[in-house]
Parts: sequence; C-alpha cells; structure tokens
Amino acid sequence: MNAGISAFVEVDRLAAAGNLPAAAQALEQLLTSGVPVEGGGTDGPAAVAQWLKLAGLRRALRQPHRALEAVHYALILAPLDFMALVMRAGLLERIGDAQAGTAWGEALAQVPDGPLPAPLEAAVAAGRAFHADWLEKRGERLEQVAQAAEGEGAPAPSAEVAADNGWRLARFRDNILRKTRVYHSEPTHFHYPGLVEREFHPRHATPWLAEVEAGFEEIRAEMLALIQSERAELEPYIQYEDRENLAQWRPLNRSRDWSAIHLLRHGAEVSRNAAQAPRTMEILSRLPQPVVPGASPNAMFSLLAPHTAIPPHVGVDNTRLVCHLPLVVPPGCWFRVGAETREWREGEAFAFDDTIEHEAMNPTDVLRVVLIFDVWHPDLAPGERAAVAATIAATGREGGL
Repeated sequence: MNAGISAFVEVDRLAAAGNLPAAAQALEQLLTSGVPVEGGGTDGPAAVAQWLKLAGLRRALRQPHRALEAVHYALILAPLDFMALVMRAGLLERIGDAQAGTAWGEALAQVPDGPLPAPLEAAVAAGRAFHADWLEKRGERLEQVAQAAEGEGAPAPSAEVAADNGWRLARFRDNILRKTRVYHSEPTHFHYPGLVEREFHPRHATPWLAEVEAGFEEIRAEMLALIQSERAELEPYIQYEDRENLAQWRPLNRSRDWSAIHLLRHGAEVSRNAAQAPRTMEILSRLPQPVVPGASPNAMFSLLAPHTAIPPHVGVDNTRLVCHLPLVVPPGCWFRVGAETREWREGEAFAFDDTIEHEAMNPTDVLRVVLIFDVWHPDLAPGERAAVAATIAATGREGGL
C-alpha cells in the first residue's frame, strides 16, 4: 500500500475511533496538498467522494461554513453531483443563507431515478418541503411588489384586459420561480415572425367566440344527428403511409380511436357532411377563417374514444389559431397547451396556438366530441393575411388541423 492510500485509510481509522477533529484535519491536509486518491487521482469520482467525506466531518463538528468550503471543491469537480448539491442546500439552510431555496431547487432537479437510501430520502423530503415553502413565500413577495407597482400613473384597463394582464404577471412569476416551463411556437413548416406566442389566447382578442358559443345547442344537435346518420363520412384523423416516420402517431395511425367528421378540409367543403350541418356551416362562414387554397379553412367534429390519448405534438403554421367548442365532454377529459392544462367544458369555446406543444386525453369510459376549426392569428393585418395565403398556396403543401 503506497503512502497516499495508507494516509486515507488512517483518516477512516481516526473517524471510526471517534476522533473527528483529527480525521478532518488529516483529510483536509491530504486533499489540499494534492495527494492522489486510490482509483481516482485528484479529480475523479473518488476525489469528489473524499471532499464530501470532509464536508460530512466538518458538518458533524458543527462547522457548517468549513463544510461548505469542502462541498464547493466537490462541485468544482462534479457540478451536478446529487449528493454534493443536497449537502450544499442543507448546509445553506442550516446557516440561514438566503440562497438555500435556490440551492434546494438545484438539488431537487438532479434527483436520480429509483429508490434512495432511507436517510437520503428523508433529507430530500425535508428539502422538498423547505423549497415549496420558499417558493410560496417568494411568490407572495413578488406578487406584492408587482401589485404595488402595476398601473402607477396609467389609466385603468377594462376588466377583460386587467384579467389578462393579471394572468401574464402570474405566469411571469411562475417562470421566475421555475414553476412552469417556458414554451414557444415551433411550427413544423410555416413560421411567421413577430406574432404573439400564447398558449390560450384571451377572449378580448377573440370576440367572435361568443357567437360560436351562442350556437352551441344547434351545433351539438347537428353533430349528434351526423354521428347517427349513415350518410356521414367518419374516418380516422391520423392517416399516414407506412413508409413515413410515424413516431408518436403509430398507435393512432388509421385508428378510429381518434376520428373526424370533416366539414371543411384543406380549404374545400366536405359536402356530404356539411349538408347535414347547415347551422354549423352558417356560423363558421362568419368567422375569420383563413382562405388558403389547398390548406384552409378547416373544420371538423373531433371524436376521441374512451381511454385514448393524443400525444404531444405541434402544428404546421403559426399564422392561424385553432379553436375548440366542446360538445360532448365527460368529466375528467383534459387538454394541455404548453404549460397550461384545462378541462374541456361543454359550450365553452377557446382559441389556442397549435404550434405550441399540446396534447389531449380522454381517461373516461365515454366518447368525447369537440368542434375544431381554424382562424387567422389576430396579430396579422389584412395585407399580411393575403400575402401569407398566397405564399402558403404557392408552396403546394396541403395543410390541415
């Protein structure tokens, strides 16, 4: 056994004998003098373990600041080491450092998969509780600061705009606190710059949704009649060729678990279905739907079978929004766009950006039916709409919902 290795063995002997001051002093001298650790030199996992051992000794000796110094050196060697991050967070909490909450957030982000040893599991559970309390208090403080400053010297907005501003400020705080992931528009084909990126667009920007909601009962009745009609064209919504990269769509490809009764498809009326839904078609005709040959407008009754999930995905084009009018929705069905998840509610329409990652789930034993249609993004001026329509049409690509 070489001298360096025997020296580390001596540290363990001193610690086992209860002589923690001598063990800590000896180990610190070895590490700071660059004595290589068996199997790891001075910068491998074995060296990280020795620095953490020194931190543990200093902590046991009630020397938290010196323990933090040892953890600091461990993190220089391994910045994402879970044990080092947990020890750092716990020590900062012990000394009342203002960075303890942030430190626990960094540690909890590295929790490994699988069970943890009981003592470590207890430490992590305590850290989660501390971090949750810290987030709540910090959120309250940020909210108070924002409320005190908001609207100083500015005219009071309308109730709808005020509610929307409140939502944006709340999301801003959640982003700061890392409660929400930040999502962006990621269209697969057509990205128009400068448009507002928003999971669900506010009602003051989509006032025509009120007319859609006013027609709920008639639209629902036409849908139910269509479903029962032998003349309706009901088909799987996902229909890819086998040669294509199916990825997340493989379970739903050509499956009636997600079916559609198309009313408008790629800019053309599906006459067999549309003829049986005259009131629905009349309402759709008054909406600001894109008119793009081979692409838009689109409208369909979307049928999601019981216990069926639509996987996370993004749409092709951010110059339009997609709208839902829930028609038959058993309790528990949900829809996520970006960081916001909602339950559909019958008769309550909404508009969302389908180029932001979204997914849906029907966990119930009952069919879910929603009217889905597209509209222009409200940020586009009339001239831009015309230019976008001409450009997309010139690509020759079909686009749909």
